[in-house]
Amino acid sequence: MTSTTTGLPDRYRPISQAAPDEETATGVIRSWRARDRVLNRDVALRVHTPGGPAAREWISRALTAGGLATPALSMVYDAAEGTGGDGPGGAAYVVNEWIEGTTLRERLARGGPLPEREARSLVRRLAEGVAEAHRVGLAVGGLTPEHVVLRPGGMVGLLSVPAATGSVQGDIEALGALLELALTGSEGTAGGAPAIASPDLAALVRRARSTDPAARLSSAATMVALLAERHRGGQTGPQEATAPDPLSDSGWVRRVHERSEPVDETRGAGATQAVHPATAAGAHRAGPPGSGLLPPVPPAARPRTGDGRWPVAEDEEDAGLDWGPTPLAALDDASGQTSPSSARRRLALVGLPLLALVVVVALAVWIGKNMMSVAGSVDAPQGSTPSVTAPATSSAAAPPAGQAVAAGGPVPIADASVYDPYGDGQPENDREVPLTHDGDRATSWSTVTYRGSERFGNLKPGVGVLYDLGAPQALGGVSITTGQPGTSVEVRTGTGPDGGLDAFPVAASADLTGSDTLTFSQPVTARYLLVWITGLVPAGDGFTGSLAEVSPLAAG
Repeated sequence: MTSTTTGLPDRYRPISQAAPDEETATGVIRSWRARDRVLNRDVALRVHTPGGPAAREWISRALTAGGLATPALSMVYDAAEGTGGDGPGGAAYVVNEWIEGTTLRERLARGGPLPEREARSLVRRLAEGVAEAHRVGLAVGGLTPEHVVLRPGGMVGLLSVPAATGSVQGDIEALGALLELALTGSEGTAGGAPAIASPDLAALVRRARSTDPAARLSSAATMVALLAERHRGGQTGPQEATAPDPLSDSGWVRRVHERSEPVDETRGAGATQAVHPATAAGAHRAGPPGSGLLPPVPPAARPRTGDGRWPVAEDEEDAGLDWGPTPLAALDDASGQTSPSSARRRLALVGLPLLALVVVVALAVWIGKNMMSVAGSVDAPQGSTPSVTAPATSSAAAPPAGQAVAAGGPVPIADASVYDPYGDGQPENDREVPLTHDGDRATSWSTVTYRGSERFGNLKPGVGVLYDLGAPQALGGVSITTGQPGTSVEVRTGTGPDGGLDAFPVAASADLTGSDTLTFSQPVTARYLLVWITGLVPAGDGFTGSLAEVSPLAAG
């Protein structure tokens, strides 16, 4: 039996048209809010007329989207190509999850531009879903304020996935346009539209919307990393929302601009170059003039630290940076002469890192000599030293965090936390995480219970625990114990705690059997180790996964 309104199976009963008709090169797409009579739920129903070969590419893209599990994109429940023509069964259709909420267009019309933190979060969550689609070769399309829905609880979703047409670069440009719209309430900067107040976000929008291959962002994953909050802890209070922190990025950039001539956007002859606004990406480690802290420096002079707090992109173009002349040039006198204060800053910039390096080398030599002396003076009885190839049974036996360990031995864990970039902001038994490295296999951390599918109820691709080793370590593998055999995991490593999942390359993967040692194909030097759970096992009336003991192993 078919619907007389759509020519589709009677299972889907149209309630109301959800969007204007969309004219495409292959036909017309009409969107409905409909009722699924079998599962008794509302769905988004899109009908392509004609069906058959004309709609084949669209249906193929929809089937690819059906394999995604990300809260930012509406799930694809059903799709059929049809047989062509206008008769019953002749139209192609895609059935999407119906997302309740307010569209971005409605939110802006009612309340004006979004606060910076809210705009960052909205576009970042949307970009995470787009990046996941790009990972499987799918261009999403349809990234418009009419299709972006603000869900309850701060979540965001995109209706009509995928659109009739789309491209990867088009998705990135659309994300930049959405960020600009969310921040200013206007589309495009022409015609006197409001400027974006934050220099680093303004630079990011320019990069995302650039048509120059040498300047534009290369991936949606890069945008996710750049929009991520620099500090994980704490919530922004009302004072932060209304008054910039003088030590924040914008505060530092503003003070540098006050001490220098205005930036000549055309970079004409004789223009004094101030610190580029995009240096705000690293400015949270610097302080204002006179504070005793160093100003931000370009990548060529910037040391990479292991604490994960310095935002370094894979390539500086993707980070939206345009350094120009050295930032110290902005601190010179307008006459072209270097002021005494500028000279002191140059000396501090060059001298202090060298002094720190000398101190570190001297300290390392002294510690090495003393350790060798102590080791040589101890006559340990035979059999008292455990074999370095013995499996790790307790992280409590490992040396202090950051200290060198024996080849193949356990690497100490300094800290651990739940890593849930695709979550809805709710806790995932966070307080139990220390049980995964307490030396007791009888205690464990587990995910919350998901229903409907071992793939996290088709709500997200996974969740994990991120381990901080205190300092970069040469790793050769990891020992994992679980009380739920069958749990699927990926072991990933990274140099910092922030960024999307792509910032942590996969070093090993397995379906756990209970007590497993996963060996890396080659040693990996990293400070952070992520045990990323991708598949759960049945437990009661749902599915969960657990980690009882996790012990990183040093490279042999």
